[in-house]
This record gives sequence, C-alpha cells and structure tokens, in this order.
Amino acid sequence: MFEFFYRNNEKVTHVNDMDGLLGKVNVIDIREPYEFETGSLESAVNIPMGSLVSDPEKFLEKEKTYYILCQSGARSSQTVNYLSQKGYNVIDVVGGMGSYHSFRQTSFFR
Repeated sequence: MFEFFYRNNEKVTHVNDMDGLLGKVNVIDIREPYEFETGSLESAVNIPMGSLVSDPEKFLEKEKTYYILCQSGARSSQTVNYLSQKGYNVIDVVGGMGSYHSFRQTSFFR
C-alpha cells in the first residue's frame, strides 16, 4: 500500500525554475486548501494529495504533462512516484512553495 513512498527515477524541476513556464504548463498544487489559500504559483490548480492519489483518473489525462507542487517537496515526490507508476506523465517541482523566491520576496502568486 505504501509503495508510493519510495523514490524512483522521477522527472524533476526546481520551483525557482518555474517562472518561465507559468501559464504554459499544467501545475497542480497538492497542498491542503488552507495551505493553498496562502498563495501558490500563478495558474496552479489545487487538488489535495489525498484526492489526487485516490482517484487520479478523475483529475488527470495520461496524454498530458503535469507539474506537481507542495510546500517542501516531500508530498510532491511521493505523489509523482505513485502517479508515474500508474502511467501518468508528471514532474516533481522540488523545493516546494517554501523555497519559492518570489513567494517569499513579493506577492507574485495567484
């Protein structure tokens, strides 16, 4: 049941490399709604981790690529590993919102 907690050879990008991609890629913030309400990357959609991993076909299409974001990178890594094993094209946004330079320095978020 907990096989998604183990890291595999997942695709990654750092949160501070996302600025040029915003509005051009599908970003999913898997934090809880109360975390998401404090701010997220521009154009990110909030789908909490529990909802996404329990019913990915409800939210994702296997033909599309999704960038998965959380607060620190731990939840996104677990989620990307799990979804990759299920055949989804997902990229882990490492560092999370806690490392996002614009989030800490300005109000550049949704």
